[in-house]
Amino acid sequence: MDRSRGFTLPEMIMVAAIAAVLAAMAITNYSRYVFRAHRADAHQALMAIANGEERWYATYNRYTDDLAQFGFADPAISPHGYYELVLEVDGDTAQSFTAVALPIRTQAKDLCGNLSIDSRGAKTPARDDVQANANGKCW
Repeated sequence: MDRSRGFTLPEMIMVAAIAAVLAAMAITNYSRYVFRAHRADAHQALMAIANGEERWYATYNRYTDDLAQFGFADPAISPHGYYELVLEVDGDTAQSFTAVALPIRTQAKDLCGNLSIDSRGAKTPARDDVQANANGKCW
């Protein structure tokens, strides 16, 4: 008996279902990696601000709240545009600062939320914050 060669409908449906499951898993993992990659934009900007603040402090014995001193325009946006940057200096003597990166656009969905660094080098969210670090280490 001569059978024609090919796939049956149930076989095709099974292959399509497996492909759909694999695609759903791949898209979820891909979005996590995209958030992590975009976070590097905030890391770069915040470290540039922290380094600039330390140079400023070495010269003037106080911190500055002017992001223009470090090459950022107004409003201050990270180099690749995924974060808005805010710099706060505490008190009249300006002996401490906090730099914050606020996620904007698609990055606003990142579980890490706002990233910050202060004059002591403390970074938030902390590594032990399980909820914030759910899609990869924030720092």
